[in-house]
Amino acid sequence: MNLKKIAAAGVAVATMVSMAACGGGSGSGSEAANNKAGVTYPEIKLGETGKDVKAEITFLNARTDMGLATYPGKNWEAYLKEFNEMYPDIKVNVQTDSNYADSALTRLQANNDSWDIMMIPAVDLSELGNYFVSYGATDEVGKEVKLSKEKAYDGQTYGIATDGQTSGVVYNAKVFKDAGITELPKTPDEYIADLKLIKEKTDAIPLYTNFAEEWAMGAWDFYIGGIATGNPKFINQVMPHDKAPFAKNDKDPQTYPYAVYNTLYQAVANGLTEEDYSTTDWESSKGKINNGEIGSMVLGAWAVTQMKQAGDHPDDVQYMPFPITVDGKQYATLSGNYSMGINKNSDASRQEAAMIFVKWMTEKSGYAQNEGGIPIVQGDDKMPEIYEHFSDVDLIVDDPALEGEEDLFADINSDSELGINNGNGKKIQDIVVQAATKGKTIDQIMDEWNQKWGAAVESES
Repeated sequence: MNLKKIAAAGVAVATMVSMAACGGGSGSGSEAANNKAGVTYPEIKLGETGKDVKAEITFLNARTDMGLATYPGKNWEAYLKEFNEMYPDIKVNVQTDSNYADSALTRLQANNDSWDIMMIPAVDLSELGNYFVSYGATDEVGKEVKLSKEKAYDGQTYGIATDGQTSGVVYNAKVFKDAGITELPKTPDEYIADLKLIKEKTDAIPLYTNFAEEWAMGAWDFYIGGIATGNPKFINQVMPHDKAPFAKNDKDPQTYPYAVYNTLYQAVANGLTEEDYSTTDWESSKGKINNGEIGSMVLGAWAVTQMKQAGDHPDDVQYMPFPITVDGKQYATLSGNYSMGINKNSDASRQEAAMIFVKWMTEKSGYAQNEGGIPIVQGDDKMPEIYEHFSDVDLIVDDPALEGEEDLFADINSDSELGINNGNGKKIQDIVVQAATKGKTIDQIMDEWNQKWGAAVESES
């Protein structure tokens, strides 16, 4: 079951309850009722606002690794210690979960005050006001942080991204050099050719799929928008009206969603991935790419820091743009990592404490830089070192949906059961299986997806 389906079915009861409580909408009255603290994100001045606030709050997030004392980077304990130097009377309890996407939705369904800050899971934009506090008017919040429209509805922002991310390919530079690769690939065909060189001239696995991790397979979806098309309108404005978005682009088959998924298919079909995809292991893969046993992995930039820290060869772990070129230009889509939302059920002091902590995480903690992310604070345009190969890449942000169509993509995504960008890696796992077993061709798979998507578009029109 994909996460969109879980969200649509599982939050229905909670939605009815919260709508009854706050008037049933996401308009200005709802925001005023939700924000008991009476302070918005732009109004908070760190070190001044809330100095007399005494509260204990709970922060739910997916970073189980950062809860460990052995975490090679800065762990949660270190962040909280620094926060308490500025706000000693606000205690933050961190709760993490390895099955976070599902568990967070379960917590939302409970519709209670057992948490205060949550990394927002798959929730329709129109439902945000039923669970979360508005940080303020989107135009005003946007003056302070980037991506203020990403978790926004009806002119209000409900989520602040922990950091900005884009998606590319993690690779081992020494493996590429040993294979004789002198220039990074810019098209799928060039990438496949490079993978063949790695197989021929080194002992490394050219492309490690991480097949056993459904979420890692689902990551392939992140490349089909601006990266593959160069069009910031593609995901939210074009796809909801396109009955065949997965069809091959006859003008340039090396672009658009078809080219992304075909890259994986061809790599598997040509024996350029691990011998037994069913035995992949996420944790050990970090060390393997660090020490040169793996040539490349298709993952978001967030993974780079972890892989650099996983062995003795951090400089060999580098990041390159996904190998697609549109009309002579490569693109990367800037989007938020998980966004932090504040519980509308929390009392006034906890809401204020939560908003203060979110702003501290954004402005003072250094979290984005520490995790290899792009800073969210407006005016901070310094790109982390991991993006050194992105200097000639155009960084674009997906345009929001047209007015009145805010949930159209999500509804079609749910109806089609494809779960694009919703963590549904099973459909990507099927690409690997079909390519490895010489079952369905990539054209047959994409035709099936088009039938499902097209039917959903038709039903929503």
